[in-house]
Amino acid sequence: MLLIPAIDLKGGQCVRLQQGLMDRATVFSNEPAKMALHWCQQGARRLHLVDLDGAFAGKPENMISIKAILEQVADNVPVQLGGGVRDLHTIERYLQLGLSYVIIGTAAVKNPQFVRQACAAFPGQIIVGLDAKDGLVAIDGWAKVTDLHVTELAKRFADDGIDSIIYTDIGRDGMMGGVNINATVKLAQEVAVPVIASGGVTSMADVEALCAVAEQGVAGAIVGRAIYEGSLDLATAQRMADQNKC
Repeated sequence: MLLIPAIDLKGGQCVRLQQGLMDRATVFSNEPAKMALHWCQQGARRLHLVDLDGAFAGKPENMISIKAILEQVADNVPVQLGGGVRDLHTIERYLQLGLSYVIIGTAAVKNPQFVRQACAAFPGQIIVGLDAKDGLVAIDGWAKVTDLHVTELAKRFADDGIDSIIYTDIGRDGMMGGVNINATVKLAQEVAVPVIASGGVTSMADVEALCAVAEQGVAGAIVGRAIYEGSLDLATAQRMADQNKC
């Protein structure tokens, strides 16, 4: 079970949102590259970047910060990134900079064929990010909720060659209310690719609950506000996950 620290970028700063709302952002660092290095020093074996501005703009918007982070840590840990990925050129550009994985979110919903094309062009390096509210997929930086059910949509991508699916429960993201174990497990049971949980991971109890369902296809969890505010110690949590052989 990988615990993957999130570094959400807004205006070149490391922030955390509540339920994906840009006007509910808390700034945790003005130097995202130093924050990335800090989490690596705390035992992170992968990092999760989100270009929040890019998610709304539909194109990369925090490239300076992204480059700085990759220069600092990409030689030591894999880094994945989502937000504003809408074409193959953007994916290629990011991978050339040192990203290990690129996450396709909104574009996967609007143009499913794009996922297949990306997997063919960059095998093993494409992750699909599915963000949902009450089981329905949200797009455009969570600004719009569709009528597509997350489980049904996920099944469409299972045979495309994606590395994994990141499932984010918007209602729990940044709210410190605990991870939605039931919905995450249900999704993992329905698709033949690993699922990474996101949204609401708050305490050691959440990590233990995730470890308990790891064998059902839950490969990891993205952690955000909890490690920034101190309710979860990343190093301790990752050690526990390793000891439990999750």
